[in-house]
Amino acid sequence: MIVDEGPLADVVRELRLVDHHVHGAATADLDAAAFEDGLTESPWPAAPGTSHLDSQVGFAVRRWCAPVLELPPHVDLPAYLARRHELGTAEVTRRFLTASGIGRFLVETGYLPDQVLGPAQMAAVVGGETAEVVRLETVAEEVAAARPDAGRFADAFATALAERARTAVGLKSVIAYRHGLDVDPARPTPLEVRRAAGRWLKAGGRLTDPVLLRHLLWAGVEHGLPLQFHVGYGDPDLTLHRCDPSLLTPFIRAVQVPVMLLHCYPYHRTAAYLAGAFPHVYLDVGLAMNYTGARSRAVLAETLEVAPFGKVLFSSDALGPPELHHLGAVLWRRAVTDVLGGWVADGDWSAADAVRVAEMIGSGNATRVYRL
Repeated sequence: MIVDEGPLADVVRELRLVDHHVHGAATADLDAAAFEDGLTESPWPAAPGTSHLDSQVGFAVRRWCAPVLELPPHVDLPAYLARRHELGTAEVTRRFLTASGIGRFLVETGYLPDQVLGPAQMAAVVGGETAEVVRLETVAEEVAAARPDAGRFADAFATALAERARTAVGLKSVIAYRHGLDVDPARPTPLEVRRAAGRWLKAGGRLTDPVLLRHLLWAGVEHGLPLQFHVGYGDPDLTLHRCDPSLLTPFIRAVQVPVMLLHCYPYHRTAAYLAGAFPHVYLDVGLAMNYTGARSRAVLAETLEVAPFGKVLFSSDALGPPELHHLGAVLWRRAVTDVLGGWVADGDWSAADAVRVAEMIGSGNATRVYRL
């Protein structure tokens, strides 16, 4: 049963969320294939005779996004796609970003920047506020494209990162994809960095060298900004068991900057433990909320079993189809209202505490940690 009575529901419904980790909405028109590709973490077509949209996220889009396009809930996919095409990309994006009720987007700009809206464009669409989160690996690869000498790579990266970090509110690492979180936590020596840079610059390609990935983390730590890590669920470019956040424990012990554990499913309970154990660890279940759809309430409830409430943040991790920006907010609002409201109804929580925690998770914690 969804709890929708009382002050909690009213507050959650009207709350202007801070999405502390999100990507831009797609700029191109999405045909049926591209739309389906945007709603899966798999890089491959669905198995013969199946569809990626026969999934929790696919059903949730048809339920909760269709009304924004003035369609009935659960409308069939051909009618949904026809309506999207009729309205056009700009109008579809405007409707979903506006309907999300997200007041501030912290946009991670390091992935597919030529295919999605940037922070300023996102702000223009919704008339809200945005800020940038800088991906460390992307900055390093941009530096490498200029073919610096191996001995100058560290200085060139430091200069480039300092310029990007100057106006950013946070930094992000995808070391989970490039190597895994089971990395030596120690800061590499200048000699180790120079040798690793020499190998990478000679071979080319994307950055996967564990020595350089560690160097990027420590260079990021120097700026004192919140440092985001992809954790757990993602596309099959990662190896899931190497994305368990407990593997980061030695690194967490070694630093003092805010460590932001993103998405976390199916390790959200582990991430919640780390947030409780260490004063500078925070988490969200952003990506998991969208992809678990009707089960997203269970994921949130499990996250709140042991995580301190001042350590949990809202995120959609939306990328591409703007339905994901809206859906992340809808599912979060429903989950918070149901889970916290259920505890109020059972007499375990007061209504005032439920409202306060909803506001903390929805906006307050991000505002504090990112110094917005």
